Amino acid sequence: MNSGPHDELPLGTTAAFFNMHKWLQRGLIVCLSALVLEGAFTFPLLAIWYGWPQLSLQEICTEFERVRFSDESRECIYPYPLFGPSEGAGQKTAQDDWGIQPRPKYKAIEFREFVTRKEERLARQASE
Repeated sequence: MNSGPHDELPLGTTAAFFNMHKWLQRGLIVCLSALVLEGAFTFPLLAIWYGWPQLSLQEICTEFERVRFSDESRECIYPYPLFGPSEGAGQKTAQDDWGIQPRPKYKAIEFREFVTRKEERLARQASE
């Protein structure tokens, strides 16, 4: 009798599909591990991209609101009320093309642009 790796097959696996199941399992483990690592590094790296050491997360959120709605008076509400109005309710300053697929008219946010935007705004306010 021939003894090999197929003698003890996992439940539900036939000998013909043993190799395919083994490589599928390995591939899925690699993909799921990559997703976990991507999720773990996305938020910290984006926070650094937007200017985290100089700006707090609250300030980054406020800058997002100001860029998104084209309104320098916007402030980030944290923690956001669970059962209040939606975050953009009554807001008329966003200059986007609204439709099934909205298209924003603001430029892409560059590396650490929020830091320079805040410094420019503070300089403007100091000179007034």
